Amino acid sequence: MTKPQPPLFAVLTGDLVASRKASLATIDRAMEVLQSATDSLAKSENFNPRFTRFRGDGWQILLKNPNLVLDAVLYLHASLRASKLEIDSRISAGIGSVDSVGTQDLSDATGAAFFVSGDHLDHAKKRRFLIAGWGIGGWQNAVFQLAEEIALGWSPAQAEAITLMFLGDMTQKDVADRLGVTRQAIQLRLASAGFSAFDEALRSFRNHDFHLKPERNDD
Repeated sequence: MTKPQPPLFAVLTGDLVASRKASLATIDRAMEVLQSATDSLAKSENFNPRFTRFRGDGWQILLKNPNLVLDAVLYLHASLRASKLEIDSRISAGIGSVDSVGTQDLSDATGAAFFVSGDHLDHAKKRRFLIAGWGIGGWQNAVFQLAEEIALGWSPAQAEAITLMFLGDMTQKDVADRLGVTRQAIQLRLASAGFSAFDEALRSFRNHDFHLKPERNDD
């Protein structure tokens, strides 16, 4: 009898880039932005990501639904860019099982998803977006690398529009009204940010069966 696969989760582990050059106030504010963005994701998808801060400039969250991993990475990155703090975060996504989600936060959580996420962040070098683990192969890694290349070029204004488009049912007109600009201005921001180029990639991740064995596994 085939043993059933355990449920899979996505763990995102990150740390702020060049944090040694930033003030403590900037680092604290960046963490507040990441926690607020995580809270927004939690409300829209009805899960508790248990945002946990590590070692001053490090952080971690848990996604119950691994299909939302690309959504979460892009949204967190855009939120930081929109904050105008001029600081980014490396983000390593690990897909796998979870043995324990920890007691009060993720500081004592365990499982394959946590190990993969943390290990790959330690070996990230100059990469900003990484993904590894169960069900991850060549196309997922390629999408993450392309996403990184595009997203690193977002201006604060572009990122602000993107964060609003990611959550809920807001139309471009709704975003324009929220920001006090014209709909044409929002269209231009999104177009110049390459936002529509992510449609198929996001759809592919949202529909991917992570339990299927990929052509190549980087775990």
